[in-house]
Amino acid sequence: MTFSLERLAFPWWRYALMALVILLAGGYWFFVRSGGTAYQFITVTQGSIVETVSVTGNTTPTKSVSLGFQNTGTIAHVYRNLGMQVSAGEVIAELNTAALSAALQQARAAYNSAVASRSSTSLPEVETQARNAYLSAYTTLDIFLRNDIDTFFGEPTVYGPQLLLIAPQDYGELSKERTALTYEMQTYQSALSNANSTDPTALLASATTVAQDVSNFLDKLAVTANDSGSNASATQIAALATARTGVATLLATLSSARNTYRTQSVGATSLTNASVEQAAAGVAVAEANLQGTRIVAPISGTVTEQGAKVGQQTSPGTPLVSIIGDSGFEVDAGVSETDVGKLSVGNKVSMTLDAFPNEAFAGAVFYIAPAQTNTQGVISYQIKISFDKADSRLKSGLTANIDIQTKRKDNVLILPQYAILQNDNGTFVETLAGKIVTTTPITLGIQDQKGNVEILSGVTFGEQVLNIGLKKQ
Repeated sequence: MTFSLERLAFPWWRYALMALVILLAGGYWFFVRSGGTAYQFITVTQGSIVETVSVTGNTTPTKSVSLGFQNTGTIAHVYRNLGMQVSAGEVIAELNTAALSAALQQARAAYNSAVASRSSTSLPEVETQARNAYLSAYTTLDIFLRNDIDTFFGEPTVYGPQLLLIAPQDYGELSKERTALTYEMQTYQSALSNANSTDPTALLASATTVAQDVSNFLDKLAVTANDSGSNASATQIAALATARTGVATLLATLSSARNTYRTQSVGATSLTNASVEQAAAGVAVAEANLQGTRIVAPISGTVTEQGAKVGQQTSPGTPLVSIIGDSGFEVDAGVSETDVGKLSVGNKVSMTLDAFPNEAFAGAVFYIAPAQTNTQGVISYQIKISFDKADSRLKSGLTANIDIQTKRKDNVLILPQYAILQNDNGTFVETLAGKIVTTTPITLGIQDQKGNVEILSGVTFGEQVLNIGLKKQ
C-alpha cells in the first residue's frame, strides 16, 4: 500500500491552527490587557435582603410548677400519680390532718367567744357619768342665763329680759344675739331629754358649743357694761364678771369630761376589739397550717413528677410534684451580647426542630431579658419565643434551631461578601478601568445569613466589580 505524505500533513496542520486560534481567543477573555492577570467580575444586583440572628434553644412549657408541702408530717393520701391530668384547685396529695383540724376548731371556738364577749360589753358607768356632766353643764348655763345675765339686762325673767339698762345704740344687736342664744339653749335642752337615744359624743360637742357661745356673749356684755354710755351698776358689772368666770370654769370642766369619756370608752373598746382580732389571727394561722398539709394544683395540666408516697415523712419546701400546664409550649434561648442589640420584641422567627427535621415552625420573640446570664464567664441574654400555631406533638426539651428576622429591606443594592475589601483604611470594591485596577470606597448596610451585603453608597445597579475572593459564580 502506498501513502501520500502531503495528504497526511494537511489535516494535522489545520487542526493545529484551529487549536491556536481557540487558545488565543480564550486568552483574550481570561488574560486581560493589563499584563495577563486573570479576573472574574461580580455584577451589582438589586433586591431584598433580610438580616437574621441564628441561635439554638429548647422548648419549654409556657406554664410549669414544682410543688411541695409547707408543713412537716406524714403523707396520708396521694390522689394523682405520674402522667395524670389535674385541674386547677385539685388536691394532689395530703398529710395526716387530725391534729391541725382540732387546732382549727379550737381557734374558731376562741374567736366566737371573743365576739360574744364584745357584743355583751357596754359602758353604762362611763355613759352615765358623761350624761350627768352634760346635765350639770346645762344647769350651770341655765343659771347664768336666768340670773346673772338677766340681772344685767334688768328684771330677772325667763328667756325674755327687759333691756332697761342697755343703751339704745346697743339694743338691737344684743337683743338678736340674746334671742339666738336662747334658741340654742332650748335645742340643747331638747337633746338632753333624749339622751338615751343620742350619741354621747354629739351631746358633748353640743354642750361645748353652747358654753363657748355663752362665753362670747358675756364678753360682749362686758364691753357694753364698761362703756361710758352704759347704765350698768357696779353690782351688775360684778355679777357679769362672776358669770364670765363661771363659764370659763364650765368650759374647762367640759373639756375634762370629754377627755375622760374618750379615754375610757376608747380604751374599753380597744380592749375588746383586740381580743377579737387576736382570736381572728389564731383562726387564720390554724387555717394556714391546715392548708399547708395539702399539695393543691395551681394550674391545669399533666403531672410530670410525683415523688409523694403514702407513709413518707415530709420536710417543708421540698419539691415532690411537678406539673406542666395545658397552655402549650414556648422556646427559651440565649443570645450573645453582640446580637442582643439587634433584637426587639415582636421579631418574626423561623425554626426547625431536630425532632421534626423536614418541617419549619413560625413564631415571634415575646420576651428579652433585661439582665445578663453569666455561664462560666460567657455573657448571654435569655429570650422567649412563642409558636404561631399550637402543635400537639410538641414536648418539653426539644432542640430548636432558630433564625430571628431582625431587619428586612427591599429594593436595595446587593453584593456578596467576597466581592468586598475591608482593611484599616475602610471598606472598598475594586473595579477595572482600562488596564488599571482602582478601589472605590463603599458604605455597607445589613447582611444576611447567605453572605449578601446591602450597599448603601459607592456603586450603582448593574455595575461590575472584581471578584476579590475569586469564588465561582
